[in-house]
Amino acid sequence: MVVLFFYFPTNYYIEVPGSAESTSQYVKVDGKHDKSKGDLLLTTVGLTKATPYFLIRALGNDFETVTPQQALMGDEDSQQYFQVQQYYMKSATNNAIQAAYSKTHKPFKKVYKGVYIMDVTKNSDFKNKLKIGDTINSINGYKFKSSTQFINYVRKQNKNSHVSIQFVRDGKTKTTSGSLVKLAQTKRYGLGITLTDDSVAKGDPPTSINAGEIGGPSAGLMFTLQVYSQISHQNLKKGRIVAGTGTIIPDGTVGPIGGIDKKVYAASAEGAMIFFAPNDPVTKEIKKYDPDYVNNYHLAKQAAKKIHTNMKIVPVKNLNDAISYLKK
Repeated sequence: MVVLFFYFPTNYYIEVPGSAESTSQYVKVDGKHDKSKGDLLLTTVGLTKATPYFLIRALGNDFETVTPQQALMGDEDSQQYFQVQQYYMKSATNNAIQAAYSKTHKPFKKVYKGVYIMDVTKNSDFKNKLKIGDTINSINGYKFKSSTQFINYVRKQNKNSHVSIQFVRDGKTKTTSGSLVKLAQTKRYGLGITLTDDSVAKGDPPTSINAGEIGGPSAGLMFTLQVYSQISHQNLKKGRIVAGTGTIIPDGTVGPIGGIDKKVYAASAEGAMIFFAPNDPVTKEIKKYDPDYVNNYHLAKQAAKKIHTNMKIVPVKNLNDAISYLKK
């Protein structure tokens, strides 16, 4: 009974405060890390498979959230879920490079690699042929410059078509073929996959971001600030420890993320003086869907108050907001 209490897995996960880590260790511009004094910290949420012990421990803890596996991962297993999170991080780092280079008016290009598979439906003829993480680079010998072109090509195929696909898995090029299937809740036929663009942003000087095992899109803002400070040769840190979170898109818009209360906790524990929180607009549509919705900035303020931190919570809607604040 004791062993079961501490080690028996349940169908729940517990989200807990993760880490606050220096972005400079992951970013290289022209082959060099930023060694200036201070830190720009990305923040994470920890995810633990719940046992009965952890479920009880989470009760009454404001910074531990119990989430059913189905609500967190949907129909994906844990391996597929974390694969998708790795893709989100890859996309975030590409967006960060584009946003930073656009802001500094430095040259960069976006190299399209193919169509990244996010999911394969149960009825797809490619169910056991393709998997999450594969990149399709051609279909019937034709190559494309975007997922939109790929989708339009498939739409033009006869419902009885048999198509040949070339894809990359773990760095190796492979081929497979299969038939189209009727897509759920539509009258159309397709491959039965969920997809998005797989691309990489390359700038001059060259920038690389390798986040290791960290997944998800929420480090976008902090990676952008790190890249921007290096390619613009501006010391935004000024010796300070600055943390934050938020997605980023190439035009510099900062978007909301999950678990911001836990990220505030992690940043404060790491000694951050400033924390950037997305100040996402609460529209009528959002309120209609979720009447109790509270935006990231206000959730961050609430969390900071609970832990009695002196860390300054700063609302940001875009990259310019964060840069302007650090330049003050």
